[in-house]
Order: sequence, then structure tokens, then C-alpha cells
Amino acid sequence: MSSPQASAAPALPFASRWSQFYALTKPRVVQLIVFCALIGMVLAVPGLPRWTDVSLALVACAGIWLVAGAAAAFNCIVERHIDARMRRTAWRPTAKGELGNGQTLLFSGALCVAGSFVLYVWVNPLTMWLTFATFVGYAVIYTVVLKPLTPQNIVIGGASGAMPPVLGWAAMTGEVAPQALILFLIIFLWTPPHFWALALYRVEDYRKSGLPMLPVTHGNEFTRLHILLYTVVLLAACLMPFVFKMSGWFYLVSALILGFIFCAYAWALWREYSDALARKTFRFSLIHLSLLFAALLIDHYLP
Repeated sequence: MSSPQASAAPALPFASRWSQFYALTKPRVVQLIVFCALIGMVLAVPGLPRWTDVSLALVACAGIWLVAGAAAAFNCIVERHIDARMRRTAWRPTAKGELGNGQTLLFSGALCVAGSFVLYVWVNPLTMWLTFATFVGYAVIYTVVLKPLTPQNIVIGGASGAMPPVLGWAAMTGEVAPQALILFLIIFLWTPPHFWALALYRVEDYRKSGLPMLPVTHGNEFTRLHILLYTVVLLAACLMPFVFKMSGWFYLVSALILGFIFCAYAWALWREYSDALARKTFRFSLIHLSLLFAALLIDHYLP
């Protein structure tokens, strides 16, 4: 049974209430998801896109944004008690009891239905089903089952977070090609070192939450070693677009520079830990993925 605080929400002006619902969609995370999906869309279309390609991509981005926002809001319901114990997430409206479970569930359901409708009717059924499966993978399998069960939650659950380029590719072509799976692999391998760097300097938060994150269950040094190992494997995976002729030399040089910098952060973190360095590693991981895919996008249009 939910507490009175969680089920009853105080009356607020419409603008304030809307801003609370918007915060539940985790806008920064969803922006990165849509950006990665857009990369898949662009790479799926040879040469310069036609207006029909652009309009299809815009509709697909809107549908993916809606479903991704729905998954984020559902996550806030499931983890409201955990969020309330963590400084990083205690501000969320669900954690503070400012939005009730019923309200948030209705909001999440509405976004999911609207996004699925957009994708099914105006994009294609494959993209809709893949996006819905990603919703279930993140909101249910990862959040409800894996996250509280195993310290490998990020590794296994990373499959959902790696899906956006596949969704984008499917939106434009109606199929899932090997090139899309290469993009999937890159994000899949990027996810663990990204989140583990965050978990290192937020370890006390995760300890209070009761979640079995790797630094809590296996310690700081073990986590740092795994961050280093994953960044090395990630560097190799980032070369695959060039090897399989998805990209040219501009991307290759960019991938090598970004990959070696990420490895350098991971190496320094492994050799001598500090919270400040863990923060820098986490922040650079975001820069790494954004610039890597931006380089892939630029390379696609180079002669």
C-alpha cells in the first residue's frame, strides 16, 4: 500500500505541475537517446536525405522521445523510495511525494500509448515493437528485476540503453541491419564504465539505497579495474564502423583520439583513485559518446 505522501499530491499551478511531469521524463537522458536514434536514421540513408526522409526522421524522433519519456517516468515510480534516499535523485517529484503514483502512472501510460501510436501509424510496426520492447526492457526487466538483484545490472540492462540507433535504423529502412548492431555494441560497451564511474563517487548513496552496484558489492579497486577493461574493449569496438566501411578516415581519427583519452582517464583512475577523477571520467564518458557519434555523422557526409 502506498503512503499518503506518495498517493496524494498537493494542488499546484498548471505550469508548476507540468514542469514536475516534464522532470520525470529525464530530459537530458532522453535527449541523448533521441540523438543516438537520429544517428542511426542518418546512417541508414545513403547520401543527402530527401524531404520525405527528413519528415519521417522527425516523426520517428517524436515517437521515440515519447516512449523513452514514458519509460523514465515509470522508472521514477518504481524507484521513488530509493530516489528519496539518494542525494542525486531526492529532488524528483515522485521521491518528494509531490506527484502521486496514480498520476505518474497515467502520465507514463499516456506517453507510451501516444509514442507507440505515432511509430506504428506514421513510421512502421517494426520500429514500434522494438521501441516498446525497449520500454519493457528498461522499465520492467532492468528497473524492477535486474537493478536490485545483481551488480551486473548495468551490463545486462545496458542492452535497453543501446537500442536507440537500432530504432533509428529500423525507422528509416524497416529492418535491422548489421551496421545498426555495430552501433548497438558501441553503446552497450560504453554503458558500464560510464555508470560505474558515477557509482564510484556516489557509492555511499548507492549503499544507502540498498542497490547492489559494483562498488558496493565488490569494492572500489575491483570496479576501477573493470572500468579500465571495458574502456579498452570499447576502443576496439569503436573501430568497427571503419573496418566495416561504415565510415572513413575522419571518423577513425576521431574514434582513436576519443578512445585513447577515455582509456587514459580509466588508467589514471585505476592507478590512483579520487572522487574528483571519477567525476571527470564520468563527465568525459558523456563527451566521448556525443563526439563519437557526431564524428560518425560528419564523416557520413564527407566526400
